[in-house]
Amino acid sequence: MTRTRSQWWLYAVLTIVLLAVIAPFVWMVLGSFKTQGELLQTPPTWWPQTATLDNYTRLFSRLNFSQYFVNSTIVAVAVTAGNLLFCSMVGYALAMLDFPGRRTLFLVVMGTLLIPGVVTFVPLFVLVTNVGLANSLPGLILPFLVSPFGVFLMRQYISGLPRDLLDAGRVDGASELRIFARIFLPLCGPALATLGILTFLGSWNNFLWPLVVAQEESKYTLPVALALYSKGQNSTQYGLLLAGATVVVIPVLAIFLAFQRRFIEGIATTGIK
Repeated sequence: MTRTRSQWWLYAVLTIVLLAVIAPFVWMVLGSFKTQGELLQTPPTWWPQTATLDNYTRLFSRLNFSQYFVNSTIVAVAVTAGNLLFCSMVGYALAMLDFPGRRTLFLVVMGTLLIPGVVTFVPLFVLVTNVGLANSLPGLILPFLVSPFGVFLMRQYISGLPRDLLDAGRVDGASELRIFARIFLPLCGPALATLGILTFLGSWNNFLWPLVVAQEESKYTLPVALALYSKGQNSTQYGLLLAGATVVVIPVLAIFLAFQRRFIEGIATTGIK
């Protein structure tokens, strides 16, 4: 009886936490079907009194939505693919290969995790501008192709794999690149799924860097376009902003639902708490 009661208390607490987490998302979706007047009225309402698709109609017709969506997709997919490839390669080298300065290099990688991104924002922008990549998609992609967190994640996961696989591959005469690509990389599915979801989420929702680097409308990503074009003459058009936010969340939610099992497995097996 005591155990049953404790489980009910646990379920009750988890239910409350779940409702607190999903409440903003429910408000966002329901608000995207409301008029501007209903969104500004006091007290606010949850369910739209007069549901309308006007916000979505304006979103797809008034804004160059397809161009912004393509830009966000290109940037997010390229950054994610780069992190999956390069972070796994660096993580494999730090975990399995013996070379001078390996520990020092890993400490440097760990040290970069302590540096806030705002500190390197201005020097990174100056560097991108000096090499002529400002106002271009490569300027949005190249600075984020490798992340210290991705290197740490892959290194932790690969360190838990049997080192005998490396020795067996060398005995068979396989090169280091072949051992990495044919033996270790297929075993890194959970860690790659975790890194891919986190990287795609961060790149897809990135606002500050595209806002500064993308100086023409044709290079805007979705978060930048929604923030700039949801401004009306007198006030923010909240219905348009909520409709755009709902559309932006859908790809991320779909990817997480598709790889959630791998994501949870990757978090549980890489020592991240």
